[in-house]
Amino acid sequence: MGHKVLEQIRGGLIVSCQALENEPLHGDGIMQRMAVAAMLGGAVGIRANGPEDIRSIRQKVDLPMIGIIKKVYPDSEIYITPTIREVELLADTGAEIISLDCTDRKRPGGIRLEELYREIRERYPKLLLMADCSTYQEGMKAAGLGFDLVATTMCGYTPYTSQTRLPDVDLVRKLAENCKKPVIGEGGIWSPEQLAAVLDAGAFAAVVGTAITRPMEITKRFVAALPTWG
Repeated sequence: MGHKVLEQIRGGLIVSCQALENEPLHGDGIMQRMAVAAMLGGAVGIRANGPEDIRSIRQKVDLPMIGIIKKVYPDSEIYITPTIREVELLADTGAEIISLDCTDRKRPGGIRLEELYREIRERYPKLLLMADCSTYQEGMKAAGLGFDLVATTMCGYTPYTSQTRLPDVDLVRKLAENCKKPVIGEGGIWSPEQLAAVLDAGAFAAVVGTAITRPMEITKRFVAALPTWG
């Protein structure tokens, strides 16, 4: 099953269809329709947030799904599938891949990544696990632990990578050359040219979200380019 899923996404575009509760496109089945549009446009997979959206999308979209749950805990900066509880909820949705933050930051409850990984593997041995990382060292560590895929999702979104110019093509290249796991290029891809550069650097597949599915952020980007008259 895992091999089949990987072959389905190899060399393709995965579209992230997410909207948080405070965003205009949240609810009302909008992410389902967004995912259908992505599928019709040629996407090979969907990344989605939360059991409700994942199940809704699954009704209309027969593509591999990367499932996450964004949840904030008061004692940690990690918010993408941070604990075993979120993994449990995602496992029940049938998402083929579950992704979790594997950055070098304190986890909720002080649990170490190694402990969480071991518990997930013991309870869900057939799940494909993807590591959302921000640095080469984090990616290599996750690959060494046994994660099935390593993604550059968090590059630019941790305090120690916040000044990184995205997409970080060099990070993708280094991981692709050395980690011995499929590398998913994700983070800051705004154009087809950048997507091509990430894949040329060795990415197994790539994820694009904001540039496709978040019209508010796309509008802000255009507005910021307007001339100012003073």
